[in-house]
Amino acid sequence: MGEQQHVKFPQEVIDEYAALGVDLQALFSAGHLGTRMGVQILEASAERVVGTMPVEGNTQPYGLLHGGASAVLAETLGSVGSMLHGGSSKIAVGVDLNCTHHRGVRSGLVTGVAAPVHRGRSTATYEIVITDEADRRVCTARLTCLLRDVTPKDAERVNGAG
Repeated sequence: MGEQQHVKFPQEVIDEYAALGVDLQALFSAGHLGTRMGVQILEASAERVVGTMPVEGNTQPYGLLHGGASAVLAETLGSVGSMLHGGSSKIAVGVDLNCTHHRGVRSGLVTGVAAPVHRGRSTATYEIVITDEADRRVCTARLTCLLRDVTPKDAERVNGAG
């Protein structure tokens, strides 16, 4: 569980990153934390990012989905959307995350869908709606990312991570 599945990317995005020799699947994965939590990114574009996470293993002492786990899912999805919006010359860095938890979940899988609220030159803001298997809203989150230029050190880290 937690291994990156084949993510559905727009062809032009695949081509842009392939031309730079960057492993798109690794770059836009859930990262080490997301992997430990079982986050799976299913679909990714600047217009919509969809991912899932199991409740099991991500609960607080009362047996409910931990609010921090919802925050990890939300920030992962919003960051992927922001990076895809920024393109290969930008890095998205989260600067604000707000989560409202609407209901508890004790089992199953939650699904997050990130959609853009604002996509500018230097910032991107995404709303992320997390639902349970009955399509009931569990959490609503908003993530704003700063889009900054890629530096040579950033490129080393990305190319060395694969």
